[in-house]
Amino acid sequence: MTVANAPATNEPVTIGTYALPNRVILAPMAGVTDRPFRQLCRRLGAGWVVGEMVTSDPSLWHTRKSQLRMDHRGEPDPRVVQIAGGDAEMLAQAARLNAELGAQIIDINMGCPAKKVCNKAAGSALLRDEALVAEILDAVVSAVDIPVTLKIRTGWCAESNNALRIARLAESAGIQALAVHGRHRQQRYTGQAEYDTIAEIKSHLSIPVIANGDITSPEKAAEVLAYTGADAVMVGRGAQGNPWIFQQINHYLQHGERLALPTLVERRHVLHGHVEALHEFYGTTMGVRIARKHVGWYLSDDPRFTQPQQRALKQQFNALASPETQFDWINDVMAPGAAIRLLAKGSHAA
Repeated sequence: MTVANAPATNEPVTIGTYALPNRVILAPMAGVTDRPFRQLCRRLGAGWVVGEMVTSDPSLWHTRKSQLRMDHRGEPDPRVVQIAGGDAEMLAQAARLNAELGAQIIDINMGCPAKKVCNKAAGSALLRDEALVAEILDAVVSAVDIPVTLKIRTGWCAESNNALRIARLAESAGIQALAVHGRHRQQRYTGQAEYDTIAEIKSHLSIPVIANGDITSPEKAAEVLAYTGADAVMVGRGAQGNPWIFQQINHYLQHGERLALPTLVERRHVLHGHVEALHEFYGTTMGVRIARKHVGWYLSDDPRFTQPQQRALKQQFNALASPETQFDWINDVMAPGAAIRLLAKGSHAA
């Protein structure tokens, strides 16, 4: 990928009536972008956050899983709700109901590669049926008076790269921003994202285009923005265990240099607050369990530890069964000399 040497500017993006404060967005990720994580990423510089996808079938909204995904209390504007499904009328109804519940932007999922989603002719499976895509886009945009956005992949497979046609359908239907993941569905998350398709789409559209896929560093974000001409970047897995990536990208785009990495004190404060928020949001039992995967991601992103040390520390934390022991362990691991001290101890008592 050949790009200009100068960092991209950090001009805001406007979606509907919402002017975003910067060009760095948190991608929707099932099982990751719950309310505690969205709020954390906003505090650490994300200009826009998108929640976990919600099924378009209202008959399933009574489940605890859906109720938690639809909880946006205390979140700053704009509140973005992503809906997934394969029936145009049902998606339109879901958009209307979510708008009544306080959604300020509706995002349509046509990018999820998961089998359980694609097997229901939803997510990226929709890219195989352009007529259905057009029907869905028209129905959802007509159903609400708030902005509707769309997230897609480059196509179903390498032989059917139809993202540009889908993008044109989206713009014609009144979609107000388009996020494109630079992989086709069959790749899922393997291989490398490609940005030529995103650049081509941007050259043909007047609505904001958001580049997604392998945005894992400030330099990569600037390179992708410069190469594609995209209006913003969307960070997914690069934010897992590293919510500071948003302020790091923003700083690099503004100043052309890296922001200093967070200190141990800052890391402990953020991790402690994140885990505490998970306990409060999910309740003690579920919160303790969900905290394990997030702490595992923080450890994977911690350069103080080797991979074998990270694995051993994850095993320690996963054995903890109460908030108190989790917080004690966090205080220990976010102090100097943690590897020697904790690994010498073996595991904490649960």
